[in-house]
Amino acid sequence: MAEAADPETEYVDHALLNPGFIERRRYQIRLAETAKRGDTLVCLPTGLGKTTVSLLVTAHRLSEVGGKALLLAPTKPLVQQHAEFYREALAVPDDEIVVFTGDVKPADRAALWDDARVVIATPQVVENDLVGNRVSLADVTHVTFDECHRATGDYAYVYIAERYHADAERPLVTGMSASPGGDEEEILIVCENLGLDEVEVMTEADSDVSEYTYDTDVQWEKIELPESVVEIRDALNEVISDRLEMLKSLGVSNTTQPDVSQKQLNKMRAQLQRMMDAGKSDAYKGMSVHAEVMKLRRAVELVETQSVEALRRYFERQRNAARSSGASKASQRMIAEPKVREAMRRAESFDDLHPKFRRTRVLLAQTLGIGGGERVIVFTESRDTAEALTEFLSASFDTRRFVGQGDKEGSDGMTQKQQQETLDAFRAGEFEVLVSTSVAEEGLDVPEVDLVLFFEPVPTAIRSIQRKGRTGRQDEGEVVVLMAEDTRDEAYFWISRRKEKQMEEELRSLKGVAENVEEELGGDGQSDLSSFDESEAGDGAADGRSAKGGSSGADTAEGGSGSASATADTQPGLTDFDAEAGDDADEDTDAGSDEGVVATAGTGDDVEGTEIVIDQRELESTIARDLSTREGITTRLETLEVGDYVLSDRVAVERKSVADFLDTLVGGDRSMFEQVRDTARAYARPVVIVEGEDLYGERNVHPNAIRGALSSLAIDFDASVLRTEDEADTADLLEVIARREQETNDREVSAHGEKAAKTLAEQQEYVVSSIADIGPVTSRALLEHFGTVEAVMTAREGDLLEVPGVGEVTAERIREVVGAEYPE
Repeated sequence: MAEAADPETEYVDHALLNPGFIERRRYQIRLAETAKRGDTLVCLPTGLGKTTVSLLVTAHRLSEVGGKALLLAPTKPLVQQHAEFYREALAVPDDEIVVFTGDVKPADRAALWDDARVVIATPQVVENDLVGNRVSLADVTHVTFDECHRATGDYAYVYIAERYHADAERPLVTGMSASPGGDEEEILIVCENLGLDEVEVMTEADSDVSEYTYDTDVQWEKIELPESVVEIRDALNEVISDRLEMLKSLGVSNTTQPDVSQKQLNKMRAQLQRMMDAGKSDAYKGMSVHAEVMKLRRAVELVETQSVEALRRYFERQRNAARSSGASKASQRMIAEPKVREAMRRAESFDDLHPKFRRTRVLLAQTLGIGGGERVIVFTESRDTAEALTEFLSASFDTRRFVGQGDKEGSDGMTQKQQQETLDAFRAGEFEVLVSTSVAEEGLDVPEVDLVLFFEPVPTAIRSIQRKGRTGRQDEGEVVVLMAEDTRDEAYFWISRRKEKQMEEELRSLKGVAENVEEELGGDGQSDLSSFDESEAGDGAADGRSAKGGSSGADTAEGGSGSASATADTQPGLTDFDAEAGDDADEDTDAGSDEGVVATAGTGDDVEGTEIVIDQRELESTIARDLSTREGITTRLETLEVGDYVLSDRVAVERKSVADFLDTLVGGDRSMFEQVRDTARAYARPVVIVEGEDLYGERNVHPNAIRGALSSLAIDFDASVLRTEDEADTADLLEVIARREQETNDREVSAHGEKAAKTLAEQQEYVVSSIADIGPVTSRALLEHFGTVEAVMTAREGDLLEVPGVGEVTAERIREVVGAEYPE
């Protein structure tokens, strides 16, 4: 629980907020007043309590409108942090504030959602649950998109926002970011994708904010590389120049300089791809050379800006990759190159420290020793460097690492529990130095520190701003950026400076033209912050939110107009959060997917309209999301044994892009035919959709080979082969077939199909495979071990564990399905 309230501090008073917990800051309350009136983008510098603003709006909505609130954050640690804050702040039972991440089973999430008042989740999980029809947004009355600058392209925020505005009866959206975009166009895209029509920007220059901020002293220190490190770099750069010469001979590069920009390399790759599409054989070799250049550039970056130790670890991984089966030509060629091998030998024999290591130790000694500081964060781009730095600094300081959850070769990731325990210990002062990769940059409530040290410049404004937000919260802070002289560090320095200046100017500009931006977004001309003077708090504007399809204010009293002239009786103003608001007092808080976890959904009983069952692996495309937004279509996610989509008890669809289809012919991979064969065994009407244009021209494949494959699918496997132009066209076709099957032909959906097995053995395998979705391989293993279906059904859990491929979870599930009473 929270510590005892400071008697000299004023706190927000609200029925759904624990007393003495939320400090009353006027700028937060004024932002919340705007955000509760309409769909709002809240821009506030890091560390000044964007989450508190959202919390105030959530408390208001739950109290006045009811329903439930949803807060979305991009990483598991950030989700966990928000959950702890909400449980401390809200006067709501802890079990009604639930966390949704991929660590929670889908079936459990469905039950938790129904009973929750506040759900705090990663967006991928909610996206999957919406596509799988496990949850409904109908009664969600407030959604918060944290770090909302991510709401671009195919990121899950965009889909969730679309569904929310379509499905919710009384929607309200708050977007939060310290750095919403690099220019006005990017900010407008975010607002349009989230359905935001108001923008509120506060900077550290605002009078209400300035008293809570302190100057952050940013120092850039140039580090000179020793000759031995320069020699390793130069040897690698010679190889890069040689490979660029090869690309130049193909006509895709106009330079052989090793400092070629990433933008130029991207253009080369795009040109090579076009050449491949045109069937030019040289393009395949060019693409391999391009991949080698990318690997070499990474090696140069590591030795220049990170450490020789990081380079050694990188070379070791490349050696292992080159020796593995199926190794790429790029890896093999790079490792075999004499100059690269010489660089590897030099790296192995290098017994000194990268000068950045020494300077880091000096700076920490000055801050923690001479300066009497307590905490320091060191950020680095490389997991390898984080490992090496932690080991190096631990000899002088109490140091711990903070990295993402994914395991990498030679480096174990951290579990969510380990991440939380590390942050808790850092807050509690149990150690001095936190060495972190980018996982701690964005939004995590890392405590204020005496020094933030960038081991290298960050080339994007957003990430640089996030990092600097870790200091300067409670006292004057310091930021030091180490920059290796005459390296990519210097380029990133200038990029970072330019982009940060551009963003600061854009935010100031956006603040000054907020009304114009709102008009462009289709806003309703709501009053700006200047209208919310505390002396007029009781006469605040009515909440302009309306029920779906309605026009009246969601919280406006019956007959109220929702205008700024509404009385205090129809709409409370600042007094909604603080009974003393009218007084003179001037007085916060980590490879698209369900984190790799998507399990079989429910049975699909009581489904209205047309149902489409979708294999969870199809979530990588936009088709599942597209179908889930269509009126009269209900989507359900399952881990399908055969097919990508099930449209009825007799129709299952295998979807192949043109590229995948041609890969089958060029690479000799027969998996497509095996998949269609298995689908044909289970469903009477198997369908193969070949998606994409230029089937006969995309690759250098003889047309008769393509025609032969199509003929085999139709004749040998009795499959209907249909063509679509793109994912949208595929979604349209799937909908038409599903409606025809279910509405016109009155057929039901069956994830197992209805086609009779041809042999007794196949029928037996089918029956056993249906238990707990164990699949055909395990079903055959069970039948071979026990002999009969009856023996499988009556086997004890211990006996089941003796079967190859059957673990404790599967054995337990089989016994549960076979032995549990049928629920009435």
